Amino acid sequence: MTTTPARARTDVPPTLRAATGLAEGTIRRLGLGLTAGTLAWAASIFAFSTVNEGVPERIGDLTGLAFQLGVFCLLAVQFRTRATGPSTVLLKVEAVILGIASVWSLLHGVLPSNLQDAAWLIPMDICWPLSMLGMMVIAIKIAVAGRWRGALRWWPLVAESWAIITVPCAVLIGDSVARWVGGFHLLIGYATLGALLALRPHLVQPQD
Repeated sequence: MTTTPARARTDVPPTLRAATGLAEGTIRRLGLGLTAGTLAWAASIFAFSTVNEGVPERIGDLTGLAFQLGVFCLLAVQFRTRATGPSTVLLKVEAVILGIASVWSLLHGVLPSNLQDAAWLIPMDICWPLSMLGMMVIAIKIAVAGRWRGALRWWPLVAESWAIITVPCAVLIGDSVARWVGGFHLLIGYATLGALLALRPHLVQPQD
């Protein structure tokens, strides 16, 4: 018998230790950040739709920025838990594209009207839909990798079906209906995803 405590393991790769080092409290806060940002944008869509001008358009841009910051919270959890697998290249590329889209949302929301449609903003605007396409690819990778468990393995796919459902609805039925479809889908998808992270953070932590 010995009273000498066991030594800490040193054979665990640093990248794996970093991946498993995200505390549940941090996951909860990041999940709530995603939900808060989503609620802000959904409220704007309910109030002003997604196609408008003037002050409602600026509110839409800035609440859209709040949503994008919430998605950054989601990306942080995905990165630290290696949700898509050992490689994080896809997540890093998505962070860059989402960052550019977020800068566009900020600039388009605060710049004078004569600068909102400047040619140099157009490439940044394109990053908005590209960032959502990237999140869809990430959602598929999460489902395939199976590192996240339970509802959280599949809920990113629900969240990322927003464009697939809302855009055809806007084209076929019109914006008056699509605004409600899009707003409620945000609540069901991203807002619920954030709530799940806050309520069940253990489902994204690696199993022993």
